[in-house]
Amino acid sequence: MGRCVFIDSLMKRLLLHIAVMSACLGLLVGAMAMSDTPPAADDHAQLEFLGHHWQAPIPPQGQPPAHFSSIEASLEPEGCAICHRAQYEDWSSSLHSKSMGPGVRGQTMELIQDNPKMALLCYSCHAPLTEQQEKIVKKRRHDSVSPQSASDDGESAVPTFKTNRVFSASLQQKGVSCAGCHVRGYQRFGPPKRDGSLENSAPAAQLPHGGAVRTAAFERAEFCKGCHQFEPNGYALNGKLLENTYNEWKEGPYAREGKACQSCHMSERRHLWRGIHDPEMVKQGVSVRLSLDKARYRVGEQVQAEMTLVNTGVGHNFPTYVTPKVVVRWELVDANGKRVNESVREERIGREVTLDLTQELFDTRIAPGKSHAVRYVRTIDRTGLTLRASVVVVPDDFYITFFEVMLPKARTKEARALLEQAMREGRARSFPIFTENVAVS
Repeated sequence: MGRCVFIDSLMKRLLLHIAVMSACLGLLVGAMAMSDTPPAADDHAQLEFLGHHWQAPIPPQGQPPAHFSSIEASLEPEGCAICHRAQYEDWSSSLHSKSMGPGVRGQTMELIQDNPKMALLCYSCHAPLTEQQEKIVKKRRHDSVSPQSASDDGESAVPTFKTNRVFSASLQQKGVSCAGCHVRGYQRFGPPKRDGSLENSAPAAQLPHGGAVRTAAFERAEFCKGCHQFEPNGYALNGKLLENTYNEWKEGPYAREGKACQSCHMSERRHLWRGIHDPEMVKQGVSVRLSLDKARYRVGEQVQAEMTLVNTGVGHNFPTYVTPKVVVRWELVDANGKRVNESVREERIGREVTLDLTQELFDTRIAPGKSHAVRYVRTIDRTGLTLRASVVVVPDDFYITFFEVMLPKARTKEARALLEQAMREGRARSFPIFTENVAVS
């Protein structure tokens, strides 16, 4: 096949195993017609629903019902906003609306031509609707093979591709949009009402877009699993799947307490999906405690300090992916506010892997209810010193470095501009969750 746009075989592996995973749970059932009757509420029916709901790619919507207005027939989020303004405004501020941001577009805009199979892997989670994808599978040598069944180097020749006639560039840029979760074959789907009921307020024929099919499947952690959990045979390092958030949750206290992903990330049904990029969300889930062995030190004595981070409210490892890092930093400053030479110490908390994904360098993530302590020891060489202790979250740490490596390999000016923008945005997203200054001499 033709050469990959930006990356050698190591970078291909990165795209395959980190940027995406198939959203399909492997259960394909017959299409559901518009109906006033919701699916049964039992586990089997909900999981069967999710298997059909999260095919990859999500099948084309087809032709809208003849009686639908242009708004009802639209897949654009702005159409939904006419009646669902609060949800639209939440979504607009969320990372789901930016899942096709400059970092992804900078990778896929040429990859879709050079290696469409790998680009479609990216889209399966970042832009899951068929209408969001420039190309579709033309034919397969084996019926069981999908675009998501690429080998590690992305060079399996089983599927071939053709131009997608229903592709919408505008919709692609909206990322994980309203329709990505709520629309299949122009039928709307959603969770139970707040009172738990599943029935529409009137017959389907009397409601906008035929009402909605409601199911408790929307409230299950499995609804999120397809894009936040590798399959058991997925890519792993040191015996640990590279993406394992659902399993981390399932093995932790929140699963036992019946708190699903939506309990925290969509609290009060807000369409915000708050997570590692949200300072207040992180502060609610992690506590930081600073302690010193004594209040003041004489010249020649050693300051011995410790910062302890506790996962008090995150339902999975903190942080969960290889992408974010948490940087614990120490330094001494003199009476004039000048940093003391060689006094800076930093420790990174997270799961550190090499860019080619062949090695795990360390894994210091904090499991639910567990803690991680970082110590600082240094001899005091003068009076008037202050110890500065801080904890900074770098949500996009891995990708900042990844984009730096990819940038020189970009072929077009547009792709380079997008990757540069992604680097700038990634660096700007860092934020402190703890800062304290303590006079020590």
